Amino acid sequence: MVLQQQTLFLTKKRDQEPSQDFIFRSKLPDISIPHHLPLFDYVFQKFSGDPQAGSTTKCLIDGATGRIFSYADVQIHSRRIAAGIHRRGIRHGDTVMLLLPNSPEFALSFLAVAYLGAVSTTANPFYTQAEIAKQAKASNTKMIITKPCYVHKLTNLRNDGVVIVCVNDGDDVVSPLDGCVSFTELIQADETELPKPNISPEDTVAMPYSSGTTGLPKGVMITHKGLVTSIAQKVDGENPNLYFTGDDVILCFLPMFHIYALDALMLSAMRTGASLLIVPRFELNLVMELIQRYKVTVVPVAPPVVLAFVKSPETERYDLSSVRLMLSGAATLKKELEDAVRLKFPNAIFGQGYGMTESGTVAKSLAFAKYPFKTKSGACGTVIRNAEMKVVDTTTGMSLPRNEAGEICIRGNQLMKGYLNDPESTARTIDKEGWLHTGDIGFVDDDDEIFIVDRLKELIKFKGYQVAPAELEALLISHPSIDDAAVVAMKDEVADEVPVAFVVRSEGSQLTEDDVKSYVNKQVVHYKRIKMVIFIESIPKAPSGKILRKELRTKLETEHP
Repeated sequence: MVLQQQTLFLTKKRDQEPSQDFIFRSKLPDISIPHHLPLFDYVFQKFSGDPQAGSTTKCLIDGATGRIFSYADVQIHSRRIAAGIHRRGIRHGDTVMLLLPNSPEFALSFLAVAYLGAVSTTANPFYTQAEIAKQAKASNTKMIITKPCYVHKLTNLRNDGVVIVCVNDGDDVVSPLDGCVSFTELIQADETELPKPNISPEDTVAMPYSSGTTGLPKGVMITHKGLVTSIAQKVDGENPNLYFTGDDVILCFLPMFHIYALDALMLSAMRTGASLLIVPRFELNLVMELIQRYKVTVVPVAPPVVLAFVKSPETERYDLSSVRLMLSGAATLKKELEDAVRLKFPNAIFGQGYGMTESGTVAKSLAFAKYPFKTKSGACGTVIRNAEMKVVDTTTGMSLPRNEAGEICIRGNQLMKGYLNDPESTARTIDKEGWLHTGDIGFVDDDDEIFIVDRLKELIKFKGYQVAPAELEALLISHPSIDDAAVVAMKDEVADEVPVAFVVRSEGSQLTEDDVKSYVNKQVVHYKRIKMVIFIESIPKAPSGKILRKELRTKLETEHP
């Protein structure tokens, strides 16, 4: 309730009392971005004008089967699928749900929907039947593209008239008798039957749902213009060594239904002509074997993956020397983990990016000849090109200068159009001046580098002091007998809130609660000391790698009322 009142106060104050702002911009000059191009045309612009263009350049590599799709293959298959879903009733502006694991079919389906001028709403295939139905209903989904193993979750939707398309896979087959359309039928359609749709830059092309870790899930409407801008900010103009080139082989095990992999990996790779090596899920030894076999050059990661690399002795068995770049995103990576993973990849530059579903990429590390790579450990880079950033005081709403922490706000053409059918949430997130309020606490230092302190809604309040869970978590996982950890707040009559740690012991460890408390409490000021330690088998996390603190808080309230 207090947080809601504060949010309403800040919303009213920032809309009614504009002040002189401290605005932060990229070190790089703005670039010209072709906002007029629909997403499909923009992504494949390098190969346009020649039917055979890209026929010898690898676009997608299926890590599970070894299948390879050239850039020419991807374009023709996508247009055929677009014709196929059009034949099945999907029109400009309609919504298609992609309920698929990482696969070439995910990429082809997304591009087909974009080509048609329809909207892809992406969903985690491990969602429950109720979660899928809720998103499908909220987004007015008319077609779902999925695999046979998930069809049993869609019975009610199929009965309501939603068209179910199945990607048959080996022995995992669903036939037309099961009431499903075969993906093969779509990919064999005649693309010449489909006239090129008239697409506006302001048309929605993607509608992922926000994670729900700090509120109810909401459909994030991302336009063609927004995605084109977000991709261009990363890979157009001067070609950064730190991002992708046409010679790269980019590993993609991060979930493609999440905006990080969809925007910053898949679409950005295609724009540059790189090869995307798709892996259905993260399995450490498999990933390292694929790095060695395909001489992978770029490995995008999230903090839990970095932790797996750091903790495993198996890394010594594989040749990881081809990796020139590791990019971390989706959650803040602390200095201790960053330093440790550098030892595992001898030739890799390590960089961090920062963004969110609603804003696209907000910041990333730089490595230009003109701007030497010098991003500090723990920093997530500098402000992205063609965008503006400011940091606002969470109490007064006033913008802050360098080295003062507050809520990070971003403005630019890459922002979402808004939340689907939720103008109130949209207005609370994007103010009248076009600033998107991220809910992330951070600051900009003297070198324009951005440091994220924590989420605004996750800060623990101890007698008025702010305690950042991420800081304590970094300390905890530095312990040799701790594999993973998370910190949440517990209500306290005296202090208001106190930190509670959920800890995953290393295999065979006899670590006690007193051991953990002693280790942390000796390294922090009194109000950051751990009040209680709860040992747990694993830390619940979203596919993006973010800790699901809501689940931990619920567990805490249930078991320790």
